[in-house]
This record gives sequence, structure tokens and C-alpha cells, in this order.
Amino acid sequence: MTFISGLSLYFNLSRHVFGAVQQVLFPKYFSLNSFLSLITLISFSHLSQKTEWDFNQMLQTSVLITCFLLELLIRLYIVPPVIHLISVKTKIEATAGVGQEVGYCDPGALKNCPYYTKLHSQFRRLHMIVAVGNICTMVCSALHLHSLALQWTCL
Repeated sequence: MTFISGLSLYFNLSRHVFGAVQQVLFPKYFSLNSFLSLITLISFSHLSQKTEWDFNQMLQTSVLITCFLLELLIRLYIVPPVIHLISVKTKIEATAGVGQEVGYCDPGALKNCPYYTKLHSQFRRLHMIVAVGNICTMVCSALHLHSLALQWTCL
């Protein structure tokens, strides 16, 4: 979502339409990712019960727990405020006549509005946390896949 659909939609949809899409996709995306990470964690733990745990298995379990918790925390605590901020920002921008352009927007008179500036700053901060968290979970998944691939080559 971060790299493919997010960037594609950002450069091809008006900001308000893009925001509406994010309001729908963010909860679904992080709910699905949390669920799949939990299944991966449970599966790995179950399959690893048959052998004595070594450092690699403990490391993989830690990575999978981190991935699951990060996605779950983003879904439960970051996504709802992001959705709320998108909604409030869209209403303010629509009233000011901005937000229908594709990509970067010049907020016009809104850049002098302290309330909007604070709202926009909060949105950017939370959205960045979501993006960084998403990248971290991708790294966790890549580490797990790398470890699995190493095990397959040792067979």
C-alpha cells in the first residue's frame, strides 16, 4: 500500500478522493496484515515446537511478534485518528476551495489559519508514523522470509 497503490493514487487522484480511499483502505489493510501476521506467528511457533529452540528461532519469533504488534497497534491507535483528521481536513479544505488538485496542494489562505496548520501537522506526523511502521513490518516480513529461505537451502 505504501509504495504501490499509495504513490499511484497520490499522483492520479484528487487529494480529497485519495483521502476518501485511504479512509476505506487503511483499516482494512492493517486489520488484514495484523491477522496474517498473527497466523504466521502462530504457525511458526507451532512448527518450531518439534525442535529445540535456537537463537535463530527465538530471533524469528521476536521479529514476528514485533511485526504483529506493530500492525495491531497502528490499526487500533493510529489509523482511527488519521481517518478523523482526513475527514476534518477535507471539510475545511472543501470550504476553502482547495483539495481537488492532484498531488501536492497549496493550501492558499489556509496556511495562515492556525487551526488548519495544527491539524495538518498532526495529520502529517501520524501519517508518517503509519508509513514508517508499515516499512518496519515489511522489513520484519523480509527477515522472516530470508530466514526461511536459508533453512530451505540447508535441507
